[in-house]
Amino acid sequence: MLSTRSSPPPNATTALIRANWFDGQSSQPRKVLVSLSPSLQGGPDLLVHPLQSPGDKPRRYAHRSIEWPEAWSTRRPQETLIIDLKDGGSLEILEAGKWQDALAAADFRPGIAQRMQTRWPMFVGVFVVAAIGMVAFYKYGTPWAAAQLTRWVPLSWESALSSEAMAQMDEGMLKPSKLSKERQQQLRDQFDSLLAKTPASLKRYHGYEPRYTLQFRRGMGANAFALPGGTIVVTDGLVDTARSQQIGDDAIIGVLAHEIGHVAHRHTTRMVVEQGVLQTGLGLALGDVSALISTGSTLLTGLAYQRNHEREADCFAIALLKNAEISTVPMGELLLAMAARRGKDGEEKDKDRKDTTATAPHAPASSASNPDGAANREAQTPEARLTSRRKKPCSPCSARTLKPSRAQEN
Repeated sequence: MLSTRSSPPPNATTALIRANWFDGQSSQPRKVLVSLSPSLQGGPDLLVHPLQSPGDKPRRYAHRSIEWPEAWSTRRPQETLIIDLKDGGSLEILEAGKWQDALAAADFRPGIAQRMQTRWPMFVGVFVVAAIGMVAFYKYGTPWAAAQLTRWVPLSWESALSSEAMAQMDEGMLKPSKLSKERQQQLRDQFDSLLAKTPASLKRYHGYEPRYTLQFRRGMGANAFALPGGTIVVTDGLVDTARSQQIGDDAIIGVLAHEIGHVAHRHTTRMVVEQGVLQTGLGLALGDVSALISTGSTLLTGLAYQRNHEREADCFAIALLKNAEISTVPMGELLLAMAARRGKDGEEKDKDRKDTTATAPHAPASSASNPDGAANREAQTPEARLTSRRKKPCSPCSARTLKPSRAQEN
């Protein structure tokens, strides 16, 4: 359909408007008249008519060579407008009302920024689109970009970070394990057997082969956590809880499968990259990002993205246990026992935490899955935890995968 909007002929000019011309050669302004001439180069050209030389030909300034003033309101135009002619100096328009009429007569079309300033529907529309874009970037774009960029992070960096974090915790909240060497080796053998049964389909990053090591420490209650690069730590409290409740080692192996999932998905590294991607995106969208916004983005990353990491580790663990033909029921029983123990020992743990807070560093939140905290948070079996965390099951954790077979339960 052809547009019915008519444009002035190319040789037409608008009415003359009084202005002061600061040509950059004199400190005194020159009285001039200006008009607009329609052009096919994106907008009207500007004509400057000197009053001191009436017979001289007006100077023409192309539309693209001028910085046009923005109008904040079409109903209440500014009393004075300044037009930057760049090398030609500047113009001070003395008749703002006539200037707006001349722009309309010359078929001047303001840019989107000016239309936002003068038209509320345009402003609201652009704001809604920008808000949707930022939410989509935060929810989908940042995790996807971080997952891709993590591929290029060297394993040596993760190993160095893991060694430093382990050394700090050994100097603070963690102590040498009191488990016997035989018991530690027994659990390591089962851990190695589980690793050997990890299918290639569960390995997210092709070519990523960390050196998995299982270490034992005393402290932090009943807990287990993974550090980047393959180091997994189990506390004596976790092993003692399984023993006191007469739960087999399959429960501990289930927790270790969850921690292996954190390492395989490189969650600690991804958390660092996600924070960087998010802050970069905020900087591009908002300009100079203040410390408050930067801190807020870090908190949002830790809360929202870490939940997604826990879900991925849960899915990985259940798929791995199924492949190894290990029931998930003992793991659920262990989590329930840990929740009960946490309730009984809460006051004692709070006292111990106060004693160590002043001097002891904390385990990295992004690297520790903290099954004790997970048990206290929901006190459910792994299947129920996954169901409550998300509306739809993830691909490796279908309903058939989550439900243990009758043979496994027996």
